Amino acid sequence: MQAAAWRRQLLERHLSPTTAAAISAFRSASQPALAPQGLGGADGARYMSARAPAVKGTGHLVRKGTGGRSSVSGIIATVFGATGFLGRYLVQQLAKMGTQVLVPFRGSEDCHRHLKLMGDLGQIVPMKYNPRDVNSIKAVMAKSNVVINLIGREYETRNYGFEEVNHHMAEQLAMISKEHGGIMRFIQVSCLGASASSPSRMLRAKAAGEESVLKEFPEATIMRPATMIGTEDRILNRWAQFAKNWSFLPLVDGGTTKIQPVYVVDVAAAIVNSLKDDGTSMGKTYELGGPEIYTVHELAELMYETIREWPRYINVPLPVARAISSPREMLLNKVPFPLPSPSIFNLDQINAFSVDNLVSENALTFADLGIMPHKLKGYPVEFLVCYRKGGPAFGSTVSEKIRSSEL
Repeated sequence: MQAAAWRRQLLERHLSPTTAAAISAFRSASQPALAPQGLGGADGARYMSARAPAVKGTGHLVRKGTGGRSSVSGIIATVFGATGFLGRYLVQQLAKMGTQVLVPFRGSEDCHRHLKLMGDLGQIVPMKYNPRDVNSIKAVMAKSNVVINLIGREYETRNYGFEEVNHHMAEQLAMISKEHGGIMRFIQVSCLGASASSPSRMLRAKAAGEESVLKEFPEATIMRPATMIGTEDRILNRWAQFAKNWSFLPLVDGGTTKIQPVYVVDVAAAIVNSLKDDGTSMGKTYELGGPEIYTVHELAELMYETIREWPRYINVPLPVARAISSPREMLLNKVPFPLPSPSIFNLDQINAFSVDNLVSENALTFADLGIMPHKLKGYPVEFLVCYRKGGPAFGSTVSEKIRSSEL
């Protein structure tokens, strides 16, 4: 310390009086103010860095930079379920606006590798955690001010049931977020059609999860996306794979159920837009359905048209479909080995598709978040070209064979 002071005095001795005065004034201005109650040093600095009071929206957050991935939006978001289907699109949009995203994961070190490239250095932070360990959950959201829950499962396993994944985990995250004190926004992603009277156990568990979240965190925002379509989806990909392997596609009850599929990128954009508002979305529920209503049969027709295969269907009555898919549910916890994941014949999904699943008449939708959702035909289903047997340029659709004068 004496050597440093001697060097500083020697330097100032060789400077002009004007320059020395400027340096002295700069040093005085840059020194931190003394902490209250006489605290100084590291303790004083820590005392002075108390969290700002939570207010609605994110307008008070400190922003740095001109925008984009290399800027700082002021949002530190813990995204549970970020390694899933919707998670990769949500992380990409959050990182694009300069958000620091904490990614809790419970699998291998490779399950989050694709997310690291979506943000600038240090913006995507993977963190190992155990969803059944409260202290582990508190650790991954300790520094965040936004929590987004994407955890969900459309089938049961030996280790995780519908109620634990879709209900109890959501309730626990909301409770810990409320105890945290610095979580300004909590967003719970549920499912369109979640209801206590639904024939689907998953949708009943999702409805119970929504109720528990709002009870623990009344300011939470609930998002109810319809069946999501995208490159890694679990509906068109499974249909295309089944049609390629078996040359037909089974449709339960002829595929007469009406659904409102939505592009996954639009759902991610809706979540991001709810974080950008002034708090008007807090405590509200949004039903996110696509701009068009399809029957399951019409959606399968769109799939066949995109992969350029001749459509072949087998009508499976609802009781028969339930009988085919029931053995897995009965044997799940009775055999000493894990059973394969269901694909086409998923009992709970069959029950969910036994009734129409559409956006309610008076519900808040994409329009209330300033988003115009994409129509499915075109770019959102273009990923299906990988299933064309002769490559992306193989064959042609019916509309491409008809001349423009004949349309």
